[in-house]
Order: sequence, then C-alpha cells, then structure tokens
Amino acid sequence: MELPEMESMATAIGVSVPVLRFLLCFVATIPVSFFHRFVPTSTGRHLYAAVMGGVLSYLSFGFSSNLHFFVPMLLGYASMVIYRPYCGIITFFIAFGYLIGCHVYYMSGDAWKEGGIDATGALMVVTLKIISCAINYQDGLLKEEDLREAQKKNRLLKLPSLLEYFGYCLCCGSHFAGPVYEMKDYLDWTERNGIWKSSEKGHPSPLGATLRSLLQAAFCMGLYLYLVPFYPLSRFSDPLYQEWGFFKRLSYQYMACFTARWKYYFIWSISESAVIISGLGFSGWTDSSPSKQRWDRAKNVDVLGVELAKSSVQLPLVWNIQVSTWLRHYVYERLVQKGKKAGFFQLLATQTISAVWHGLYPGYIIFFVQSALMIAGSRVIYRWQQATKGTMFEKILTLMSFAYTLLILNYSAVGFMVLSLHETLTSYGSVYYVGTVIPIVLILLGKVIKPARPARSKARKEE
Repeated sequence: MELPEMESMATAIGVSVPVLRFLLCFVATIPVSFFHRFVPTSTGRHLYAAVMGGVLSYLSFGFSSNLHFFVPMLLGYASMVIYRPYCGIITFFIAFGYLIGCHVYYMSGDAWKEGGIDATGALMVVTLKIISCAINYQDGLLKEEDLREAQKKNRLLKLPSLLEYFGYCLCCGSHFAGPVYEMKDYLDWTERNGIWKSSEKGHPSPLGATLRSLLQAAFCMGLYLYLVPFYPLSRFSDPLYQEWGFFKRLSYQYMACFTARWKYYFIWSISESAVIISGLGFSGWTDSSPSKQRWDRAKNVDVLGVELAKSSVQLPLVWNIQVSTWLRHYVYERLVQKGKKAGFFQLLATQTISAVWHGLYPGYIIFFVQSALMIAGSRVIYRWQQATKGTMFEKILTLMSFAYTLLILNYSAVGFMVLSLHETLTSYGSVYYVGTVIPIVLILLGKVIKPARPARSKARKEE
C-alpha cells in the first residue's frame, strides 16, 4: 500500500500511520496463525512461527524491533546453556534490565498517549516468555517433591533448541499483545503431543470460539470509538474539570476509565482470536457428557468479570489474566518462604514488578501501589463477610465490597492512563484522595476489628 493511501486510511479512522500499520499487522496475526495449522512437520512449524513473527514485527515496527527482541532472547538462551543452576535468576535481571532501558530510552507511554507506537509493548511480552522459559529450565534440576503444582507442570527437563526457542518467543506475532503462555505448552502444541494428540474425540474445531472472540472484538472497538469523544483523558487537565462538583468529577473518573478499558478488551480479543484459530488456544475437553471443547488458554480478560467484580481480589483473575498468572507463578509464589503464608510484602513486591514491567512512569508506580492497597482493603471486607455468613450484615458487606471495588479501581486507574505525576496527583486530589484514604482506613480497621473465625473453621480445627 502506498504511503498516501495509508495516510488517508489513518485519517479516516482517527489514528496515526504507525498505529494503523501496527493494527494491520496485528489483525494479520489471525490468518498467519490459521495457516500455521497446515505446516506439515514440527520443525517446519517452529520455523514458520519464528519467521512470520519476525516478519510481522519488521512490517509493524521496523528492523530495529527485531534487534531489540534478539538481544534479551540470545542472552537468556546463553544463560541456560552456560549456567543452568541460576539461569532463571540471571535471565530475570538481564531481561528486565534491558526492558527498563528501552522504556527509558523510548519513553513509550508518551508516544502511546500521543498516538504513536513502538516495539516496547511487544518486548514486554517477549520479556515474560524469556524469563519463564529460563526459570522452568532451572526448575528442571529440582526434585519433584520440592516443586509446586505449576512448577511440576511447566518445568523443562532438557534445553529447547534455538529454533524451538525463537519459535516460542515470536510465535506468529503472538508477542504483539500476548497472551503469555508456557514453553511446555508451545512444544506440545507444535509437536502435536499432550491434548493436541489425535484421539477418539476427534480434532477440536476452533471456528466457533474464534468467531465469538472476533464478535467481541468488534463490539468492544465500536463501543470504545463511540465513547472516547465524550470522555477524553485530556479533560483531567482542563480547567472545566476543576469547576465541577465532587460527585461529577468522581463519575467522570469512572466513565473515562470505563471507556479506556474497551480498547484493551479489543486488543486482547483479537490476540485471543489468533491463538485460538492456530489451535494453541485449545485447553482440553470438559468432563460433561457429551464432552465439550474448552478454548480458554488464550483468554486474557473476562469483560463482565471486570465490570461487575464483587471484590478487588477477583480482578487479577479476570483482567490481563495470563500476565496475572505469570506474576503469581514467577514472582508472588516464589517470594513466599516454605511453610509460611504470603502477606502484604509479597503482594506489594509483585505489584511493583508489574509496575516496572509496564514502564517507569509515576502513574504506573502509583497505580500498582494503589492496587496493592485496594486488594489488602478488600481482604479485610472479605474476612468480615466470612464472620457474618447467613446474616443481614453479609449482604450489606457484599454490596459494600462491590461499591468499594468500583470506586477504588476507577479512581486508581486514572494514574495508569495519564502517567505523569502532576496529572495523577491532580486527578486524585480533585476527589480528595478518597480512593487512597478508604483502603488505608479499612486496613487499619482490620487490625482493630478482628472477627472470630467461623464456627465451621473451629470445628475442622478440633477434628
């Protein structure tokens, strides 16, 4: 397509030419992933996955993007070859260090806000894949009885070949926006082992699940394009916003963040479609009779689960699901000492890693610290709910938990959207930091109001 045609198309849909180029390549991951099904050998499939991922990266971001991917990929692979006992830890710091350097150099958040785009978003996904592969290879040295269930399932007993490794990292452009998946699953899928092996149940068809995710993507983008002119993020720095009353400012925060989320729903729905149609999104058969296909391996968001969440604790299970799973397996659980329970430190450390992964903008850091407070406050409400089961107070606390989640999530998310320290604090201050004060008050009340354990728990303890 000639540049004038690209410019006219970009103008027509209200995006920049780089963003349009990315969107075209991003949508192209669906047919590219579909044709992966017809490559005849496992070696051919690895090669196809790696080459097509590299080609789509080149067309979307330029030649330098692949160079940025190759540096941490090769260093991570070298650590697995040279020093397996600590390759996971070494790769963690190398990959994150390189990603942080790219975040600082490109200042991607500013580019994204102004309608630009670069390869750092894709590098974020590649970084998680590199680290998980190295950690799982390191786990292959450990005794099985010392491993958690996720470690047993995902550990690698032998080093993947360089071709397998490149195919995994760049697979058909799935590194553009995720989802993140495990090397073990990628190898089984490519080599037609495990649940992808031919069975009496036949070959699962991805067409129905792909169509559903594409329809979801179309709806999400349509709603986003309809709402965004009414609720621009630029309004937070507009003098008119400061003239509004408290409740109008608070409701605008909700609507602005509600609107922004539909963009992410669209992106994840497209990426889910690509992984499903390739076959990798297949996650097995249900136990019902007759058995039904499950296609949730690539699921990255539950839209209704986010918008109608009854508790903040549920949010990591329904938003950016695969990254939340990665953080749980490779950060949160590994910070818990054997025989001890996780606490606020593990939660805060995990959220801090998530913030750094997104970028070094103050808005990201503040949002993820806020989210740690939000979840900690939600756990206090949950403990109170458990202590009042079967009473009217339980219903009141359930409603309170829903309202708390709605308020604190959308208040906190403003920082994630506007990024700058000044704009974040200005928007928070415009509603008197209500979304920061309430979680802290709940956490402190949780130290004072400690409900007795439910009778059922006591009975079990006596047994």
